[in-house]
Amino acid sequence: MTIAPDDARRDDSHLYRSMRDVVQSMDDTLPGKFEVTKEGIVHDMRSPGGPHEVTAAHVSRRLEKVMPDELLAHNGTPDVEDVPEGIMRHPDVMVIAWADLDVEGSIDPRTVLAAIEIVSRSNPENDWVGKMRDYPLLGIPTYVIFDPRTGTGAVFTDIHSTPDGPRYAVRKNFVYGEDVTIGEWTISTSGLPLYHGDGVGEAESAGA
Repeated sequence: MTIAPDDARRDDSHLYRSMRDVVQSMDDTLPGKFEVTKEGIVHDMRSPGGPHEVTAAHVSRRLEKVMPDELLAHNGTPDVEDVPEGIMRHPDVMVIAWADLDVEGSIDPRTVLAAIEIVSRSNPENDWVGKMRDYPLLGIPTYVIFDPRTGTGAVFTDIHSTPDGPRYAVRKNFVYGEDVTIGEWTISTSGLPLYHGDGVGEAESAGA
């Protein structure tokens, strides 16, 4: 769900900071995840635990087994934020150097090597549409989507300019069970769980 303010001006820094303050005040009191985008405040009502969190944990662990020690696949806080653009996002997993994580406040999105999202059943458009627009605008070179609704995903790379702003030029689809390459690292997608009740069953859990 997107909560768009009336008469919102995209270049209004004061408006953005006000929305950010609202988000930060709600994060500790309401369930779900709140983010700020060009369109306003986005509220993802995903439930904690379950296939969403299991997928994020598997992807993080598998990446860290093949990445150099100076990098991590982080699935905690804080947010990535670009105040001039008026965007504050919270990737489910971000590939980043330890040194770039060691900062006060939000992460500079241009230090993030890859942003990884696990599609939410409550608001899939947030990952497939909203973040597809925002992440190239933030300069994140690789964006990866895992979709437990269908057991599929996609890797987006090669930011280029378009009349609508920066966009990813290359999309590589994958199906759960195949290997997927994220940046310079390749991991298995076998055994990742699927959502119950979506007509696709539940994949058998595999060791990370």
